[in-house]
Amino acid sequence: MGRTQIHWSDIRRIAEELEAAHPQADVLKLRFTELHRWVTELHGFADDPRKSNEKILEAIQMAWLDERD
Repeated sequence: MGRTQIHWSDIRRIAEELEAAHPQADVLKLRFTELHRWVTELHGFADDPRKSNEKILEAIQMAWLDERD
């Protein structure tokens, strides 16, 4: 089976998991602080929460939008 742990570098997987967990979220209006919290609350998230930055969160946000297309 696939990996169970999620890290900040797993952008596409994070986007997929966020879409499953928060299908009604307005991705473009979501604050990065909220996005950060949601990522760190994902089942299997096993990275250091302090290792994220605006670039990573923006990449997650864009991948999440792609997930909806």
